[in-house]
Amino acid sequence: MSSILSNSTEWLMETGRLYLRPVTVDDTELMLAIWNDPAFIRNVADRGIRTVEQARAAIEGGAQKLFEDYGYGPYSMALKSDGSMIGICGLFKRENLEHPDIGFGVLPDYCGLGYAGEAAAAVVDYARSELGINALTAIVSPANEPSIGLIKKLGLTFERMITMPGEDHAICLYSMVLTN
Repeated sequence: MSSILSNSTEWLMETGRLYLRPVTVDDTELMLAIWNDPAFIRNVADRGIRTVEQARAAIEGGAQKLFEDYGYGPYSMALKSDGSMIGICGLFKRENLEHPDIGFGVLPDYCGLGYAGEAAAAVVDYARSELGINALTAIVSPANEPSIGLIKKLGLTFERMITMPGEDHAICLYSMVLTN
């Protein structure tokens, strides 16, 4: 994995233990690892991205396009302590959802240590204070109890079960209003 020491990109957010910045093609290895993590495949989706070339193309057509079109997207997370790239957390535009969707993915060695929650809290604050977003949603598999716990801790509440376009199973929709 790359380190913040070798990356000249400006860090947009900072928490007690993390730096966050927009995902770029510099994060190809990180994204490839996340997309192929068995927990990500089980709880989110199998994107079918198996090569560096596919990951780079997905970042260019996905993450970078989100930032260009909406001013937000996924943010890569780096440890302040040693610069290790450990995951992503960010906002996603879903065609069938009215408000941005907050999502996260952390490499297996860093799961369960509170990094996703720390990053997600920073992203919620950034969405409210810097982006002027007034509401967020989160979509999650009903079996993904750790993510449901994190979503609830952030203040999102369950709305209903929905089926995303192209999918054949229902997932949980959570939402929250952001106030200044």
